[in-house]
Amino acid sequence: MPSRQHMPLRLAFIGGSLTSAVGYTHFNASRLDGHFRLEAGCFSRHVDDNQNTAQTYGVATERCYADWRVLLDSERGRLDALVILTPTPSHAEIVIAALDAGYPVICEKALSTSSRECQDIQAAVDRNRGYLAVTFNYSGYPMVRELRRMIREGKLGKIQQIHVEMPQEGYLRKDANPQDWRRHDYAVPTVSLDLGVHVHHLVDFLTDGLRPLEVMGEQCSYGAFPELIDNVYCLARYQENLRVQAWWGKTALGYRNGLRVRVFGSKASAEWHQMRPETLELADNDGINFTIDRASNVAIVAREIRYNRFKAGHPSGFIEAFANLYEDLADDIWRYQRGDEDRNHFVYGTTHARDGLAWVEGITQAAKNRYWTRLP
Repeated sequence: MPSRQHMPLRLAFIGGSLTSAVGYTHFNASRLDGHFRLEAGCFSRHVDDNQNTAQTYGVATERCYADWRVLLDSERGRLDALVILTPTPSHAEIVIAALDAGYPVICEKALSTSSRECQDIQAAVDRNRGYLAVTFNYSGYPMVRELRRMIREGKLGKIQQIHVEMPQEGYLRKDANPQDWRRHDYAVPTVSLDLGVHVHHLVDFLTDGLRPLEVMGEQCSYGAFPELIDNVYCLARYQENLRVQAWWGKTALGYRNGLRVRVFGSKASAEWHQMRPETLELADNDGINFTIDRASNVAIVAREIRYNRFKAGHPSGFIEAFANLYEDLADDIWRYQRGDEDRNHFVYGTTHARDGLAWVEGITQAAKNRYWTRLP
């Protein structure tokens, strides 16, 4: 199991109350392997939610703050990192203030609402020699990391096509009730801030950073909120003659989260479904189709001890994938504290977040203009 050579890192949350979309997930994931301990927080602007969350999370009353600015002033020197879990439109202000106050920062995706804001955040990282990581949890799944390993080692041959789908149903359900901040579109549609940046991240993660060159996009609204874009379609040309096709949306009834990744190479193809996360389906150019999981002898990454909190056949899922990322974050923060230049390659920062937002901005522009848009 993971090394216990370090004391748990001390965290505070800004946002992430029990009523938030991701707060309890981050709380459980950060604690699962014993690398972090939540010690302080400003969890909600609502007094009762803030206090109830602190009590549930085991945070002392005197370290539960009604204002995040007071937390920044009061917790100097007592924390190893801040986790920002507020709605995306508030990220830039809080992240920059935290970096200027000297805190290492972990921020939930999307880092901001525009690539321009990401540049302002990067300026704060640079002037403070600070630490910032952005959480993209789907690449924490062992079989996604196994697929990345296979691509890097050439097991699929030259990668020619990647197709990513991320359909959800939330905006067409009768009980649809998105959070207030999700009822507005920004420089890009909110659905792209929620889902599109994940798609960009997964393609980048699997291809070891191949760059998108041009995009063509289409956007539409089918759901209960006609003022919001709720479906985005993309064709993209990448380096090395790679083509990417993507769709994300929130009006696909029957799909709670239908994330599916298909990779087609010159030797073999692979397919992974988030709803069946333990398996990777493969087909080769001999016409053979087969499935692997964490117990398969051909698996290497997914068989590592860190990904096997319990043996294969007892499925790991969303929380565990998040916990895998938090173990990477712990390792990366320890390296940062030691001044190591060699950092954890599963942790992504401002540049990656900015590139993702520039990608969805390009798709938005292409959809408006109806022509291929070249990316910077």
